[in-house]
Amino acid sequence: MSLNQKAKTLKDIKFSVLDLAPVIVGGTPCDSFKNTVDLAQHAEKWGYERYWLAEHHNMPGIASSATSVVIGHVAAHTNSIRVGSGGIMLPNHAPLVIAEQFGTLESLFPGRIDLGLGRAPGTDQMTAYALRRDRRSNGQDFPEQLAELREYLQPTEELRVRAVPGEGLDIPIWLLGSSGFSAQLAGTLGLPFAFASHFSPDNTLPALKVYRDHFKPSKVLDEPYAMVGVNVIAADTADEAHRLSTSMQQQFLNLVRNQPTQLQPPVDSMDDLWTPFEKQTLNQQLGSSVIGDKQMVQEQLQAFLDETGADEMMVNAQIYDHKARLRSFEIVSEVVR
Repeated sequence: MSLNQKAKTLKDIKFSVLDLAPVIVGGTPCDSFKNTVDLAQHAEKWGYERYWLAEHHNMPGIASSATSVVIGHVAAHTNSIRVGSGGIMLPNHAPLVIAEQFGTLESLFPGRIDLGLGRAPGTDQMTAYALRRDRRSNGQDFPEQLAELREYLQPTEELRVRAVPGEGLDIPIWLLGSSGFSAQLAGTLGLPFAFASHFSPDNTLPALKVYRDHFKPSKVLDEPYAMVGVNVIAADTADEAHRLSTSMQQQFLNLVRNQPTQLQPPVDSMDDLWTPFEKQTLNQQLGSSVIGDKQMVQEQLQAFLDETGADEMMVNAQIYDHKARLRSFEIVSEVVR
């Protein structure tokens, strides 16, 4: 945090939920969606600001590939919490389709829909080809796609191709990123920025600096607004939290090995599962994760806030047991109230 920023406490900022709709070993996507609705309803009751779902493809452990559909399902089963995408991977879609989908969502649930956009494929290269059809597409035209999408939603001139529904609706657009590219673009356009600290901790502070340094006031924002993602595994005891966190570690380990699987049950020790090099790699990739009991979680979240000066934190918790996952989010809500 820069010296000219006022120190913040956890009560000064908003907290939100990132849900990957995890499919656990022995479970089904149907089970995942039931758990998603249950978590969203609890999150609303516990005072979380927004509930985002992420677009991933060809991942056996993530059920939110049809992200817009799941957003509508969650919004229909909640009353006030904002629901959105964290994010929609725009290069996988025609901008008109996203304008129509989120125009539909905003028309169904006025004032509750967020549109978070990323430029990564959210999958492996072969699946990205299957999604995009154009094998030359690599996300480099993201600024042009974004401009096209924004023009459909808020036209500056009469368009022959119109987004219906969508045109004229005020749908908040966020840019998501794990590097400096989207940070600079979000700053230049005066849009809110969400950084994927939960899997790219080393790039967090540089990206936030790029965003704030390049920020220009807009019709959307007068000042920068930065949200950071953070893995939080909380439990009533530190030992239990660390045990629960092994499901997340196994998930990332399988991704590193290019062998994505369903979310695995926790284990007492990871020592027999990873090599020393893999352990070091994962400890670096998951370096911003917050794991522990209530007091430890409070201390670690405050330290992360002190470091980043974030305006909002989005909590992710890849926990195998649904009741334990609920308890983790409940502990965070108790800490930040």
